Amino acid sequence: MTDQSREEGSAVTRDVQITFDCADPAGLATFWAEALGYQVQAPPGDFESWDQALEAMGVPPENRNDASAVVDPEGSRPRLFFQRVPEHKKVKNRVHLDVRAAPGLAGDERMAALEAEAERLVSHGAKRLSRHEPTPPLGAGHLVMADPEGNEFCLD
Repeated sequence: MTDQSREEGSAVTRDVQITFDCADPAGLATFWAEALGYQVQAPPGDFESWDQALEAMGVPPENRNDASAVVDPEGSRPRLFFQRVPEHKKVKNRVHLDVRAAPGLAGDERMAALEAEAERLVSHGAKRLSRHEPTPPLGAGHLVMADPEGNEFCLD
C-alpha cells in the first residue's frame, strides 16, 4: 500500500489483539502472563492500581473483573484481552495458541524441555491433555494443554 492510498483513507492493520471469552478475566490474565512472560497491563494515568482506577471511573465492585489484559513487556508481541462472558466453554477451540517452549531443540531434548514447561504451567493451573511424539521429518513433537478455563493450547 502506498503512502498516497493511506492518505485517502485506507486502513492498514498492523497489530493483532487476541481475545479470550472467559469466566474469570483476572485469573486467566494472571495465568497467561506467567505462561508467556507477559505482565498485567498497567492501570491508566497516574493510578497506582486497577482498583483505584475502576473506583474513580465509577465501576461497581461486581463489575471489576469484567475484563483484564496482559501485554508483552517489550511491546513486540500481541496484547491478550480477557472478557467475562456468561456462558462456559463447551467445545474444542477452532483457533489456539502455540507456545514456542523449545525453539531450536529436537528429539528427546525437545520433548524434555516441553515436559518441563508443561510441569511449570500445571503448577499455575494448566491441565495436560496429550503428548504427540516426534514423527520426522516434519513432526517435531508437541504437548496439548488447557489453560485453567479449558482453552486448548500447544507447547511446541
